[in-house]
Amino acid sequence: MADSGTRVLSVGALTRVEGEGALRLRVSGDRVTEARLSIYEPPRFFEAFLRNRRHTEPPDLTSRVCGICPVAYQTSACHAIEDACGVAVGGQLAALRRLLYCGEWIESHSLHIHLLHAPDFLGVDSALEVSRRHRAAIERGLRLKQAGNSILEVLGGRSVHPVNVRVGGFHRVPSRAELRPLAERLTRAREDALAAVAWVAAFDFPEAECRADLFALAEPGTYAIERGVPTVLPYGDGERRRAFPLADFGTHVVEEQVPYSTALQARLDGGRHLTGALARYAVSGHLLPPAVREAARAAGLPDPASGEVCRNPFRSIVVRAVEVLYAVEEALRLIACYEPPPLAAQEVTPRAGTGHGATEAPRGLLYHRYSLDRDGLVTDACLVPPTSQNQGAVEEELRRLVQERLAHGDATDAELAGLCERAIRNHDPCISCSAHFLDLTVLRERPADRPAGCSGHVDGLGPGDAQRPDDESVERDQHD
Repeated sequence: MADSGTRVLSVGALTRVEGEGALRLRVSGDRVTEARLSIYEPPRFFEAFLRNRRHTEPPDLTSRVCGICPVAYQTSACHAIEDACGVAVGGQLAALRRLLYCGEWIESHSLHIHLLHAPDFLGVDSALEVSRRHRAAIERGLRLKQAGNSILEVLGGRSVHPVNVRVGGFHRVPSRAELRPLAERLTRAREDALAAVAWVAAFDFPEAECRADLFALAEPGTYAIERGVPTVLPYGDGERRRAFPLADFGTHVVEEQVPYSTALQARLDGGRHLTGALARYAVSGHLLPPAVREAARAAGLPDPASGEVCRNPFRSIVVRAVEVLYAVEEALRLIACYEPPPLAAQEVTPRAGTGHGATEAPRGLLYHRYSLDRDGLVTDACLVPPTSQNQGAVEEELRRLVQERLAHGDATDAELAGLCERAIRNHDPCISCSAHFLDLTVLRERPADRPAGCSGHVDGLGPGDAQRPDDESVERDQHD
C-alpha cells in the first residue's frame, strides 16, 4: 500500500439499516488489526422491566422492541410463556400465527430488498435514486410490502405493533370471508415476487464466503418460520448438521459484553455463528415447494437438496427474494385451508416454571426465555435477537474482506469503507433489536510522531472506544 503506516477507518453512523451503529477498522500497512461494529443506541432494559409483569404481558411489551418485526417478538414470547405453562397451541390457531408471520416476512424482506439493499448493487446511494432509475422495481417492492402489511392488518389489527395477538392465540379470529380479499391480493403479489427474484438475480455479486457456522430453526416437513429445533450447519467438517433441544439454547449460545458496544454479542459452542436468510436456506431450502425451488435455482442459488450451500453473504438478497416468494405461496396455502376455530385462544393457566420460545424473525433466529412464579408473574426474562448473535461473525467477515481487498492492491479509505457498509447491509441488521452510515472520518496515524502508548480516536464512535490523546498528530479526511 502507498501508506505503510497505521490508518483507522471509521463510519460514524450506518445508513440503510434499522437503528444506530458505527464501524471502525484499523489497518496497519497491508494488515487489518482491528474490526469493530459498534452499536451505541442506549440500552432499552426490556429484560429488566419485564420482571414482575403478568404472564399475559410479554407479547405486547416485547413487540415494541422493533417496529419492523413485532410479530417475531410477539410469537416468540407467546411460545415461551405457553411452554412455561405447559400449553401447546396447535390446529388453526397455529396456522393463523404462521400466516401472520408470513405477512411480516413479506413486508420486511420487501422493504430491505428494494429500499435498503438494492442501491448497493445499482451503484446509487439511496432508494430515491433507485426510484428515478428503476421506478417499476420500486413500485413492485411497495406493492409487495403492502401485501404483507395487509395480512398484519387483517390478523393483527394493524400493520405496526399488532394488537390482536395474545398468549394462547388471538383476541379474535377472522372469518373465511375476511381472508378472501387477502387471497386475491396475494395471488397478484405472486407475479411481483417472481419478478423480484429475477431482478435481484441479475445483480453483480462480489465473491465472498461466510466462514461462520450457520444457525437456524428446522421443522420436519416444512420451511421453518414460527417454530422449530435449533440446528447448526458447521463451517467445514463436511457441512454435517447437528441439533439441540430449545431448552438447551442458553447452554450452547452464550452472550458476552464487549466494551465498544451497548449490544451483547453471542458465541455458539464457543465459536462465531450466523443466523438469517442464508442459514435458513442452507438448513431448510430442500423443503421449499417445487415452484419456489425452481425459482431459486433459476436465480443461481445452489440446491440444498443436493447438499450444496450458499455462503456468499452478498447473495443474501436473492435468498430473501426467494423467501418472499415462499411466504406468498405459503400464505395462499394457509388461507385456502383455513377453517375458523371454535375459540380464538386456548386457555393458559399460569404456573411456576421456565419456558422457551424461538422463531425465525426476518433477520434470523430470535430466542425468548421466561421464568414465572406460581402466580404467573415474570421473575426472569432473556431475549436473544439475531443481530446481536450475528455481530461477531460480521466483524470477522469485515476483517477478512478488507484483508483480501488489500492483498489485491491499494484501496482508498472511501473504497474500503464502502465495501464494509455493503457487507454489513448484507445481513439486514436491526440494531434497535439488539442505522445510519453518515460521515466517514479517516484517521491517518504517523507512528513516529506519536507518543508511546497513544491510540487514535475518531469522532462519532460509540462508547468504549479509546480516549483521545490531547496531543494527537493526525490528518483527517472527511467524506460525505
